[in-house]
Amino acid sequence: MKKQFLALAVAAAAALAATGAQAQANDTLAKIKSSGKAVMGVRESSAPLAYTLGDGKYTGYHVELCEKILHAVAPQAKIEYTPVTSANRIPLVQNGTVDLECGSTTNNLARQKDVAFGLTTYVTEVRTAVKANSGIKSVAQLAGKTVATTTGTTSVALLRKHERATGLEFKEVYGKDHADSFLLLESGRADAFVMDDNILAGLIASSKNPKDYAIVGETLNVEPIAVMMRKDDPAFKKAVDDQIRTMIKSGDLEKLYNKWFMSPIPPKNTSVNLPMGSVLKSLMVNPNDKPAEDFNAKK
Repeated sequence: MKKQFLALAVAAAAALAATGAQAQANDTLAKIKSSGKAVMGVRESSAPLAYTLGDGKYTGYHVELCEKILHAVAPQAKIEYTPVTSANRIPLVQNGTVDLECGSTTNNLARQKDVAFGLTTYVTEVRTAVKANSGIKSVAQLAGKTVATTTGTTSVALLRKHERATGLEFKEVYGKDHADSFLLLESGRADAFVMDDNILAGLIASSKNPKDYAIVGETLNVEPIAVMMRKDDPAFKKAVDDQIRTMIKSGDLEKLYNKWFMSPIPPKNTSVNLPMGSVLKSLMVNPNDKPAEDFNAKK
């Protein structure tokens, strides 16, 4: 009887420990407090939202935004920066490697099945970058061309779905990250690079000869961009969203936007020069975390 009781007690203790571990895995604030660090997922070439300056230094609009959020919700925690890619960013959030992903991730219905998003803090339009002397001005002129995009992104799929691309035949090539995709355009291995306009503008601004490139063509999609976190952790999402709301009300978010989109930024001290659009301005009045499908629904 004693052995049976002892076995049951051990099993109960193990179950309780497992439950506690699972609870902490789903409680980001507890995890951060316990470890003494908050892990921020950052991009290496998504300027001006998130990019590297080399030597393990990361900066950008969403990097600075997340630093402010984490300093507010976990002031004692050290921030650790982990580079992520379009392909691995969601798995690294899901498995707990990254606490808050602060790059250039679109909030859409498919991704909401796996992760949660903060309030929208940037809105981008998916468009096309080309060489300025290419003669390409519209989606229809991509027929027979080579189109680059980045592995793990939705850009070429959006191009194929666009009504003006119906029946178009073009070759797809993929870069491992945005810098690699831009290199395909820069080197002539691609005729066009389809991506978020802010990323295109950032890459062009930091290129050797910015005047050699142009952003052209129809808007393929309007995409709400937000910071990303684990699903099923409402306390952490609330803490993140509350801090974003505070920054909106104080005007700090608009100041942060102007710093990264309307002023010279490192490393070349050139400006992306993208004024805040009407959709994002409306979100400063009525913040929400609606997915891209809501923004692009046929009226």
